[in-house]
Amino acid sequence: MGAQMSWNPGQYLRFADARLRPALDLLARLGDSQPRRIVDLGCGAGNVTRLLAERWPAAAVIGLDSDVAMLARAASTPSAIRWQQADIAGWRADTSPDLLFSNAVLHWLPGHRSLLPELLGQLSPHGILAVQMPANFDEPAHHILRQLAAEAGWRAALGSARMGSILSPTEYERLLRPLCSQLELWETTYWHVLSGEDPIIEWMKGTTLLPFMQRLDESAANRFLAAYRERLAAVHRPAADGTTLFPFKRLFFVARR
Repeated sequence: MGAQMSWNPGQYLRFADARLRPALDLLARLGDSQPRRIVDLGCGAGNVTRLLAERWPAAAVIGLDSDVAMLARAASTPSAIRWQQADIAGWRADTSPDLLFSNAVLHWLPGHRSLLPELLGQLSPHGILAVQMPANFDEPAHHILRQLAAEAGWRAALGSARMGSILSPTEYERLLRPLCSQLELWETTYWHVLSGEDPIIEWMKGTTLLPFMQRLDESAANRFLAAYRERLAAVHRPAADGTTLFPFKRLFFVARR
């Protein structure tokens, strides 16, 4: 997961089924490929890594992440997967992988114009880089968060907080196409039906809110969340049955070297 944050596996996994759907869609696009060496970049708690190991049981699978708590959660379930602590930006494979799989991680890392060619270059001949990243940074929940953090009362503490970012689909196509023998790139919007109290805030506590909350003490964090909650309520109103619709756009690509 993100290299400079402390992650809470339990909070992240509260919406495990919804977070897993994009990974399953990405996995489905890999067709009949038969990788022998697989690395899950930013494996988190390892639920997607285990799917990769189940899909290709004869492959050597590595789950790589920078966060100790996430890796401990991943390793708590016995498997043949090798768990490795490393930052993706500085990681170099010992042996060229046939598949680099990354689900909802690379948006935390800057410098995609250099990072992605570097990752592609580590693949074996005809190896695959399969990536999914959030592409919803212009949605109201994210816009409100940035706007609130930039206001005078919060700017000093939160002005440098970064929620992640990506390039446009056109920019990825132009960057990757010359480096690939085959490239698929697409976007999907998932309409999540969330329930419970403050479901969008609870969702975002597991990811997007982390770099903001970790800059505040408990009292300030509660005040910030109260202000965020009030502004979100004007945009995301629950339905009569108590559920809240949360649209979430994601960008995918499968690049074959």
